[in-house]
Amino acid sequence: MSLLTFLPFIVLIGAMFLMTRSAKKKQQQAANMRDSMQPGTGVRTIGGMYATVKEISDDTVLLEVAPGVHAVYAKNAIGAVLDDEEYNRIVHGDVPGEEIPAVPDDASSLTDSLTEGADEGRVDLGKKDADAETTADAAEDETVSKDSKTDGEK
Repeated sequence: MSLLTFLPFIVLIGAMFLMTRSAKKKQQQAANMRDSMQPGTGVRTIGGMYATVKEISDDTVLLEVAPGVHAVYAKNAIGAVLDDEEYNRIVHGDVPGEEIPAVPDDASSLTDSLTEGADEGRVDLGKKDADAETTADAAEDETVSKDSKTDGEK
């Protein structure tokens, strides 16, 4: 028998070896990730739910899914252990290093225009809204003219 006869079998066995090795490596990484969990850590379950770890036992994890709401999950149901910055960014919408001002910079101009017209019972929406209104009127006129052309063609 020649080597060419056994070549397909050798290639098949090599491919199976590489696939099982890759799968074992991923399982080991997942196990290490789950072992790195500690109470207070943010996690994402395999179902996509974000929660905070409260207690860890041998096979289960107690998660706080909302303030005062706890659920018991299997450790294998944890899909990712998140660092604090990422967890806060996803769950709370926090952006690190960026403070949200209490009053936006452009709020004073809006407040001024609202108070000017308040005595007369009208509100000046400002130049931006007036321009948007003019654009909307022009678009409406164009639509009406197209509709009347279409009606005339029928």
